[in-house]
Amino acid sequence: MMPSPRASRIALPVTLLLLAGLMVASLGVGDLRLGPARIWAGLWHHDELAATILWQIRLPRLLVAMLVGAALAASGLVMQAYFRNSLASPGLLGVSSGGAAGAVVAIGAGWVSRSLLVLPAAAIAGALLATGAVLILARRGASTERLLLAGVALNALLGAVTSYVLSNFTLSYERNAQILFWLLGGLEDRTWEHGAIALPIVGAAALLWPLGRPMDLLSLGALEAQSLGVDVRRLRRWLLVLATVLTALATAVAGTVGFVGLIVPHVLRLLVGPEHRRLVPLSLIGGAAFVVACDLLGRAAGGLRVGIVTSLVGGPFFLWMLRRQA
Repeated sequence: MMPSPRASRIALPVTLLLLAGLMVASLGVGDLRLGPARIWAGLWHHDELAATILWQIRLPRLLVAMLVGAALAASGLVMQAYFRNSLASPGLLGVSSGGAAGAVVAIGAGWVSRSLLVLPAAAIAGALLATGAVLILARRGASTERLLLAGVALNALLGAVTSYVLSNFTLSYERNAQILFWLLGGLEDRTWEHGAIALPIVGAAALLWPLGRPMDLLSLGALEAQSLGVDVRRLRRWLLVLATVLTALATAVAGTVGFVGLIVPHVLRLLVGPEHRRLVPLSLIGGAAFVVACDLLGRAAGGLRVGIVTSLVGGPFFLWMLRRQA
C-alpha cells in the first residue's frame, strides 16, 4: 500500500487530536467517572474530590503511559531502521528481558523495600548489561545476523535467570505479586516519582530527530549510506544506545509491555511513508496514544493490565504481518 500525500499531511494533527481525546478519556474513566467539566475543575482544584483523584492517581498514570508508549514506539522505529526490517522490535536484542531479569532479581533478593528507586534502577541496570554484549559486537563490526543471534541467546539466558529466581527463591505472596506485575507489564499505582524516572525518555527521543536523515540513508543499505557520507558504524552504535536507553526506561517504570514498538512504527510507515524525520515525531505521539488506548481497554475490561492488552492486539497483528510478507 502506497501512502497518499494527503495522509502524510494530516497524520500529525490527526494523531495529536487522537492523543488529546484519549487523554481526556483516561482522566475521566475510573470508579468515579469524571466529565470534561469536572476534569477541568479538578485540574485547577475547584473540585477537591476530582483534584485528589486526578493529581494523586490518574495524571501520574497517564504521564507514565504516554512516556512508555513514546519510548517503545521510538525504540521500535530505531530497531526497524537498524535491521532494515519492519518485524524488528525493542526486545529483539534482549533489552526488555534484561530489564525484567534485573527487576525480578531485585524483588527476589528483597532489595526493593529499601527505596522506590531500587526497582527501576535494577531494571535499567539489567537492560544495559544485557545490551552491553551486543554493543561490544557492534564495535567489532558484527553483522546484523550475528547481532540477532546474540539477541536470541541473551533472551534465552535472561529468561533462565528469571525462571531460576521464581523456582528457587522463597518468595512471599507480595513479592510474587510484584514479579507477576513486572512480567505482565502494568500501570497500576504509578506515581509522580515513576514519571520523574521515565522523564529522560523525552531527552533520548529528542536525540533521534537529527538522526532522521542518516536513518533514511541507512535504509538504502550500509554500503550506499557509507558512499553518501554516513559513518555507518558510529550511526549504528548511537541507534543501539538510544534504543537501549528508551526501552530500559520504559521497562523500569511499567515492566514488560510488548508489541508497541512493532505495531506503531509499522502502521505509521504504511500511512506516511519511510521518511524518518516524519516518522520520529509521529511514532512518539502514536506510541503514547496506543498505550493510553490499551490502558483504557484494559480498565474497561475489568482491570486487564496494559501488557496483556498490547499482547492481545499485537499477536494477531504480528501474524498478519508475517502472512502479508510471505
